[in-house]
Amino acid sequence: MSGASATRAAVAAAPRVVVKVGSSSLTTAAGGLDPARLDALVDALAARRAAGGQVVLVSSGAIASGLAPLGLTKRPRDLATQQASASVGQLVLGHAYVSSFARYSLQVGQVLLTSDDIVRRAHYRNAQRTLSRLLALGVVPVVNENDTVATEEIRFGDNDRLAALVAYLVGADAMVLLSDVDGLYDGDPRRGDATRIEEVAEAADVAHVRADELASDLGTGGMATKLASARLASTAGVPVLIAAATEAHRALGQADVGTAFAAAPRRLTPRRFWLAYAADPKGRLHLDDGAVTAVVTRRRSLLAAGIVATTGDFEAGDVVELADAKGDTVARGVVAFDAAELPDLIGRTSRELAPEQRREVVHADDLVPLRH
Repeated sequence: MSGASATRAAVAAAPRVVVKVGSSSLTTAAGGLDPARLDALVDALAARRAAGGQVVLVSSGAIASGLAPLGLTKRPRDLATQQASASVGQLVLGHAYVSSFARYSLQVGQVLLTSDDIVRRAHYRNAQRTLSRLLALGVVPVVNENDTVATEEIRFGDNDRLAALVAYLVGADAMVLLSDVDGLYDGDPRRGDATRIEEVAEAADVAHVRADELASDLGTGGMATKLASARLASTAGVPVLIAAATEAHRALGQADVGTAFAAAPRRLTPRRFWLAYAADPKGRLHLDDGAVTAVVTRRRSLLAAGIVATTGDFEAGDVVELADAKGDTVARGVVAFDAAELPDLIGRTSRELAPEQRREVVHADDLVPLRH
């Protein structure tokens, strides 16, 4: 079997799949919730369940669903009104899912998350346990960001990234991103000269794609966030399919539509995944070339001698980024010193340090290279 067919076969046969749907795939042109579109999505998800699979739905649409009940004609710009709309819309959206899944005698459980629930290790584990228990009970979890209290998440539309984090968190065997675009293109598909990319085996296959130029009407997100989400999940060992919501049945069936992203051969351990993609870095350590080689290529601990500068206000035990001479992030890890302690240590060998300072700044066991 070819790599291409193997990826799609893996998505089609995945026992547990995370499905993300965007706002524009659930709403009308005027911005209100479209029951027919939502029912069509639920039909596809129920078919996947009937075939023996488990599904977790990451759904946008709370803010859009609250517009009509509040008498708003377009998505508000100010944060307070967005949150008010989400507060009303979350109930509208939840009720619509409960009613639609009830046609198949399927129970729905709502899980509202903020970035804090993912980046904080204790919260991460709690979310993991809740989702796992819902699946064990036969419930379809419907996940959304808690837009009524979130701030940055609303501004930047991070449900695509949330889907990738949830996919790893629940141990998903595949992730399907549904939108109003039928896959990843090498240009803006509205211009007529763009070609859809069928398969992505590695990062180099999409290195030429300028996703920030691939405009679409996807709520606050777009193809750039979908590409970033697909890269995150596939790098972590989860195969991904980007497809049109109108083709949800095929995407969740034979998976012969859209763009497929092959999974990396090894899945990161939960701790390393959290360090690499979920944790919120509190600062940055700038390394010399020798330290970059030691950390990234040789997978060694980071010593004070290899650090040239630090930025940020962090404490021992916080997650920090490690950057090369160009400023590119090459790794993440748990730092063993406070930011205030390091200026007197950086650039000095262990023999030049006091005995109590002769420990690794970032131990290899607490370090994840991001560049190979």
